[in-house]
Amino acid sequence: MNNNIEFKQRHFEKSIILLMVRWYLSYPLSYRNIEEMMLERGIQVDHSTINRWVIHYSPLLEDEFRNKFKRQIGSSWRMDETYIKVKGKWHYLYRAVDKNGNTVDFMLSTKRDESSAKAFFTKSIGSSGIPEKITIDKSGANFAGINAINFQITILALLGFSIMKIQIRQIKYLNNIIEQDHRGIKRVTNPMMGFKAFHSAEATLAGIELCRMLEKRQHIEAKNTPAFEQFYALAA
Repeated sequence: MNNNIEFKQRHFEKSIILLMVRWYLSYPLSYRNIEEMMLERGIQVDHSTINRWVIHYSPLLEDEFRNKFKRQIGSSWRMDETYIKVKGKWHYLYRAVDKNGNTVDFMLSTKRDESSAKAFFTKSIGSSGIPEKITIDKSGANFAGINAINFQITILALLGFSIMKIQIRQIKYLNNIIEQDHRGIKRVTNPMMGFKAFHSAEATLAGIELCRMLEKRQHIEAKNTPAFEQFYALAA
């Protein structure tokens, strides 16, 4: 039994909870849509309860996948940001994929600046290792963020560590793959009409990104297993 993802003392069975959470994270549906869909199946559950489940379980499931089952990604990354509305204001979802379109990492930020870019690259390197190259747009903030990481690498090299600096490429057409990949996330988030709080946006986006990675067959044991089975198995 997974000790990190508990379903004890819930009014509904684990399989029912996971079904509703996955539907919301995978498809352009509202909480009220899912409430109505479950009512058709003879199950009465309030949309606010589904919301609480999504916020609670999404980060736990994404952590389980990231720590135990995520397939290694390539060393050539494409990085970009897309917009997410939180409390009526635009926030920035930093994202990166490798040259094959596999998700490297993601991070929601209130700002789009050097500090945020550096934080994103630090998070991505922590989860996926140091890449050989990163392709970005003409953003000076992203360029400065990678340079800040390269400065740290230079210091480590002077201390005797054998680490190569990251090559920075600012070639727009090479970033088409990440710009196209944003669409898979926006397809699900657009009907949500924005989030009411940063923590709920961050949690929900972790679940949406998880479902996208499962669709991309980034689970090390994916083989011919459908994405929905991979999702449920994370809480087995």
